[in-house]
Amino acid sequence: MLDIFKSMMKEEWRMHSSLFGHSGFALFPVFIFLFTFFVSLVLPVFRVIVTDKGIALGMHYLFLLVGGMVGAFGLMGREFMNRRFGQASLITYSSRTLPVSERVVFLNFLVKDVVYYFFLYVLPFVAGFALAVKFVLPSAAESFKIPLLTLTLSLSFMIGLSVVFFLSTVYAHSGKAVLAGLLLAFPALLFASGNFNGETLYALPALAFYLVPSQTRQLLVSAFLVLVPSALSLIFLKVDYPQVQKSFSNSFSGLSSRFGSYRYAAFVAKDFLDLKRSEGGLGKIIFSFLLPATLVWVLLSALGNVIPALDSLLLFSLVLGVLSSSMYNWLTEFDLFSSYAFLPLKVSDVIKSKLDSYAFLNVVPFVFLFGLGLRTAPYTLVPSLLVFLSISFYMVTVLVYLTGLYPSVNLYNGKTFALYALSIVPVLILNIVLSILGPYYLLADLALVPVAVSLLGRSFRKWDGLENPQF
Repeated sequence: MLDIFKSMMKEEWRMHSSLFGHSGFALFPVFIFLFTFFVSLVLPVFRVIVTDKGIALGMHYLFLLVGGMVGAFGLMGREFMNRRFGQASLITYSSRTLPVSERVVFLNFLVKDVVYYFFLYVLPFVAGFALAVKFVLPSAAESFKIPLLTLTLSLSFMIGLSVVFFLSTVYAHSGKAVLAGLLLAFPALLFASGNFNGETLYALPALAFYLVPSQTRQLLVSAFLVLVPSALSLIFLKVDYPQVQKSFSNSFSGLSSRFGSYRYAAFVAKDFLDLKRSEGGLGKIIFSFLLPATLVWVLLSALGNVIPALDSLLLFSLVLGVLSSSMYNWLTEFDLFSSYAFLPLKVSDVIKSKLDSYAFLNVVPFVFLFGLGLRTAPYTLVPSLLVFLSISFYMVTVLVYLTGLYPSVNLYNGKTFALYALSIVPVLILNIVLSILGPYYLLADLALVPVAVSLLGRSFRKWDGLENPQF
């Protein structure tokens, strides 16, 4: 048991360090620490508009989301790993060939994720936050209850991980329809019962225990939400996910011709076919984008009720611009430049074609935001749309400049991630402040467009002049 755990820890470290270099990956938790420390230095200002209770809420839901993302990668990342590493496999994917039960292998995998990501994310975050509080709010240090915060943030992370692990088991047994029904049932029941409001967000057991430590019942509920879904997943473990043999008719010529004689028509057509035929297909747009975006909108609407100074639609357009930039990852995730090396193309040509595909995909969030704004807050619709377009364009430009065709790999390099965060976080904070002052102050975001265009030109020259890495 312990040998498998040690091997998985080594495997996880070697996989990441082989991609980003030992020092590059080792710097990642250091960067998380420094980033949290510097952002937390503005706490005295932030506490003027957001209560300590609201700050705690944001931190606990952040780690709930991180836990869910880590758990989701265990399920959704299989195709990515196979494309990147070919015949190489992980210990988890080799469970049938090992002389131990699959349940033991997956139990080790679960424990390894908790321990590994605790040191990678949770501990550096709490340490950076605690140090900043010590500097700027020494009198309030005790009110933030740092040791308790470490425990409850870890519980939030484990709840997210455990629930997604359970959902992956449901998917393995029942398929997408049941999984989608389960995901929609919880918010639907809350709405139907009339209990969904700002206060409902504080019902997350780990957060509730942090706010009122005397309620030990919430600690037990947190432990229940960690242990029971994990135990059920291990009891009903199924490693054969529902798969059918897929075959596709040749639709490339027809799709490509719809883009006319446009220079990158064939590349954009290929991107859409890749997106359609890869794991999840076009359902990625619904499950990886529209559902999370809807959830964010629901949360921001509730937050708007708690903090009236915040405009929900403006904040949502900001978040939507950030979320949209993840579409560039979809387009580049399964592609390598070596596939194009025999063609008379430069790296910048491939990047330009990806950006064109990105622009087409951005029609989905644009229409989503337009419909939402028209229904809920037409008076802030125009600035919201401008914020979305300018932030989405700026974000993807920064991503291209720093990571080229490999955002899902290069962002795990500590130095690259630090530059990425330093390029976008001040812009996002400034936008939040401007949205509080008034919606039309956000027209200042139009200044990002010439900056992004200039950065894009530099990106093309940069990546054309570098030898492309092979992952």
